[in-house]
Amino acid sequence: MLYVACATILLILALATAAVVAYGVCQLTHPERNLAGGNPSDHGLPFERVSFPSYDGTILRGWFVPALHPRATVVFCHGRAGSKAPDLIYVPQFRQQGFNVLLFDFRAHGESDGHKSSLVYHERQDLLAAIAYLRERGIENVGLMGFSMGAAVAVATAPLSESVRAVIADSAFAEMRTIMVTYLQQSSVPRPIASALTTLIIWAAGLHLGCRLPDADPLRWVGHIAPRPLLLIHGGQDQGIPVSDAHRLYEAAGEPKELWVVPEAEHRCADKVHPEEYMSRVLSFFDRWLPAEA
Repeated sequence: MLYVACATILLILALATAAVVAYGVCQLTHPERNLAGGNPSDHGLPFERVSFPSYDGTILRGWFVPALHPRATVVFCHGRAGSKAPDLIYVPQFRQQGFNVLLFDFRAHGESDGHKSSLVYHERQDLLAAIAYLRERGIENVGLMGFSMGAAVAVATAPLSESVRAVIADSAFAEMRTIMVTYLQQSSVPRPIASALTTLIIWAAGLHLGCRLPDADPLRWVGHIAPRPLLLIHGGQDQGIPVSDAHRLYEAAGEPKELWVVPEAEHRCADKVHPEEYMSRVLSFFDRWLPAEA
């Protein structure tokens, strides 16, 4: 009887663990699709609707907003479960400063095709496809402006393309494992269990997506961005992605590099706390480092 009871308990634990892992994989790989936010015309901006295929044929859709007097081009990279639309708030000032802006939706987000997200791994190829699209338009040098997931994608993609000349990463994570353990702990899961579940979820999600997710962790790639410049922005009160991740990325990055931590800001809220300084820092960085097209 004792053996049967123990076996039953172990089976229940195994089934419960499998259910939690399956739920975690679903949450990780199938973000809610957000189509809210309007389009550039709502902000009085001229724009062109664009589309291009990623490496596996997934069609990605976006907007190209031309500058008043173009001197360079910046690609915006949105956050998880978001879309290109909310980041339009920054575009008018970029445009006035002479920067064309390409905004697009990553796979399984916004208006783009696809049903599975890998957070960073496959999204790197999406961003490379956006850069290739710009090259077809005769634009050889670009800056990357990433937010949250998009910031992580920008950091992990920059070393893969010589066209990337400057990178700004607002609220990037260093490793997928860190943010998942943090999330589980915030859900009252003890750290040892959170760590074990994270290992299983990342492994299972990799099988589901056909890749090894940790291979795309920004911490593995940030050191290869140099000698191109990197600006890291992070909120000191970020509960989703600890500010320690920004410090880890900064320490691993090569020169030239900058780190701006806003102590009182929560996740992706540096621009809300200090809006004028935020835009000043961002635009000055690209003014200084992003070469004008010939």
